[in-house]
Amino acid sequence: MPNNLLNLKTPAEDQAAVLKADYGLAQLGLSNLRKVYWNLPTEALYEEVIFRGEARISHQGPLLADTGQHTGRAAADKAIVREGTSEAKVWWGPYNRPMAPDTFDALFARLQGYLQGRDLFVQDCYGGADPDYRLPVRIVTELAWHSAFARNMFIKPASTEEYKRFVPEFTILAIPGFQATPSIDQTPGPTTIALNFDQKLCLIGNTAYAGEIKKSVFTVMNHLLPLQGVLSMHCSANVGKDGTSALFFGLSGTGKTTLSADPTRGLIGDDEHGWSDNGVFNIEDGCYAKVIGLNAQAEPQIHACTRRFGTILENVVYDPASRRIDLDSDARTENTRASYPLDFIENAVLSKMGPHPKHIVLLTCDASGVMPPLARLSPEQALYHFISGYTSKLAGTEAGLGREPEITFSPCFGGPFMVHHPAVYAELLRRKMLRHGATCWLVNTGWTGGPYGVGKRISIKHTRALLNAALEGKLDGAACYRDPVFGFDVPKHCPDVPDGVMYPAESWPDRAQYEARYRSLAARFIENFKKFEAEVAPEVAAAGPRVG
Repeated sequence: MPNNLLNLKTPAEDQAAVLKADYGLAQLGLSNLRKVYWNLPTEALYEEVIFRGEARISHQGPLLADTGQHTGRAAADKAIVREGTSEAKVWWGPYNRPMAPDTFDALFARLQGYLQGRDLFVQDCYGGADPDYRLPVRIVTELAWHSAFARNMFIKPASTEEYKRFVPEFTILAIPGFQATPSIDQTPGPTTIALNFDQKLCLIGNTAYAGEIKKSVFTVMNHLLPLQGVLSMHCSANVGKDGTSALFFGLSGTGKTTLSADPTRGLIGDDEHGWSDNGVFNIEDGCYAKVIGLNAQAEPQIHACTRRFGTILENVVYDPASRRIDLDSDARTENTRASYPLDFIENAVLSKMGPHPKHIVLLTCDASGVMPPLARLSPEQALYHFISGYTSKLAGTEAGLGREPEITFSPCFGGPFMVHHPAVYAELLRRKMLRHGATCWLVNTGWTGGPYGVGKRISIKHTRALLNAALEGKLDGAACYRDPVFGFDVPKHCPDVPDGVMYPAESWPDRAQYEARYRSLAARFIENFKKFEAEVAPEVAAAGPRVG
């Protein structure tokens, strides 16, 4: 039953308005709806999901959802409305394509028509754990399981009274049954993710991939927070027993979630954060972990979440008879996902806030197999690599990616979600690093001994040992060698890591091939950075690799 068009009474219908906000959907121009289900708890949403046939229940209780044709973000279908209040602040280009205001208005009018007679689910929540910077966000969804996803991922009001007086400052409409008509709506295709900062509204159509909801809220925060002097970051964050916190920047597949979920450290969050004068805060209240090949021994905390009531598993293969899941199967996609509340992680920091970080880790998944497993960066090198955002996109995280990793440069390690020019975020990072004395590390979680298909993936055991040594101060003052191409310092030794791991050139069967591949990668860095040179300080532009 795609929606309740037969007007059947549903399991939670009698409770649908118990947590209804006084500020309703009529202010959005949504009318003639069959029923609006307001802020249902997870248990009630499970009943609605099963009643509507939207998902299945797997072994030990997680929901199993199939996102249909879209198993990753539809990056090419995202647009921002070009209007007077934000036009001068947006970094227009491939990540932020312009949409005319009248095009958006016409699209929204058709969406309003589509919704008449249908059921909708609402979750009123917040983006941002710091009360000084949180954003009231209303997530309106066509699917009950999307409402459960929003409930997992964002911060919930604390009382019935808070729900009643909730007034959103931004609204996300996620309606996968609605298709844009390119000839009418001037969109690239039937799928649309359209943000309007003036109307404080985002429209998501023709995709059930729940990550679009999450990343639309993040995009909004990436616009608003820097205007308040807060650095918004595509990173995970944790805090050690000594009270010092660390940030882990990286695109999907580089290890942000895995490496931050360290049982010896408190988890502030796994993906999106702000850095204000108060310290670091999580933008979310949940985790959205990639679970392909998840191993109970290597990643026990995340693995345990795949067997808990309340978790939502996206596109995970399962046995329909036993309902047991197969995390190793990529039959649907390599971008299999688990959404679960942050407090499912045993060592989660319940405040979702932490002190100013002392360590900044830039994660790259180097498919070329030439980058060292860990290097210490100067402040200028840190900004150069932050703006560059080098990694290899792994299969499935975006529509159109094949099985081979694709070398890419994603500014600020999150280009698709950045609204301002990368130099804006880099300047905020520079000020905060210098003010709070943070050390920056570059960590390669990709290949060694050769490129993808020849070498092997760097051991997560070694990566964890390197990170632990860096975060615990064991590499302070350690003997280093200067990388001849990139100029950063690479420790010669690290506890619990074989010395040979620190010298990637020695793991290649042919040294000449290694040198050629390394210089080719460096040339890609140099060419990519040319587009940013005019906006950054000369010393930052000079902090890149040299191939002469």
